Amino acid sequence: MEKERHVLVVFPHPDDEAFGVSGTIASHINMGTPVTYACLTLGQMGRNMGNPPFANRETLPAIRKKELKDAARAMGINDLRMLGFRDKTVEFEDENMLSNLMSSLITELNPSLVITFYPGYSVHPDHEATGAAVVRAVEKIPEADRPKLHCVAFSRNCVEELGNPDIVHDISAVADIKLDAIRAHRSQTELMLEEMADKLKEKDPKTMAWINNERFWTYKFS
Repeated sequence: MEKERHVLVVFPHPDDEAFGVSGTIASHINMGTPVTYACLTLGQMGRNMGNPPFANRETLPAIRKKELKDAARAMGINDLRMLGFRDKTVEFEDENMLSNLMSSLITELNPSLVITFYPGYSVHPDHEATGAAVVRAVEKIPEADRPKLHCVAFSRNCVEELGNPDIVHDISAVADIKLDAIRAHRSQTELMLEEMADKLKEKDPKTMAWINNERFWTYKFS
């Protein structure tokens, strides 16, 4: 993993970062690289309410806000931006406004690396809209001055259409931090982690591969 000047991570929901890139984030922070996480929503429409349930539709936004802060703390992120959009509505926001917001973050922070979702290959409409806004913002920058753009993709056809990941980070050295970040989002992850407990304890190969490897595609600008 290269030492970066600054890493900007942009996702729409609390826990998007934990599952997909928390090991990469922790690794960059351990190398002394500043990381900014811009999270568009508080995941207000999340389906899970804890196990056993401890949240409801009214209390979930505040709970997920705290969970996001706890996850950021677990990873060592000091610059967490909560952008105030509503869950499951990002796809309906004005595209120019979203692109300009991403451009303002890039101008302010001057990152050498931006991490987001790969548009067309990230399943959820909020994921798609967020990734597309970041792509449009980066594309406006002259090619010689653009930050690197590493994208997370997990649709069923992503490997078939994009090829194998361009980058695979072995984050096993910080796997405990990744698990702590996942646990921090407890309203959404407790049931999943309970179901995974035996596999983690037994170091099931598939489970450990999922934990220890984080995959990215470099965005292919036309």
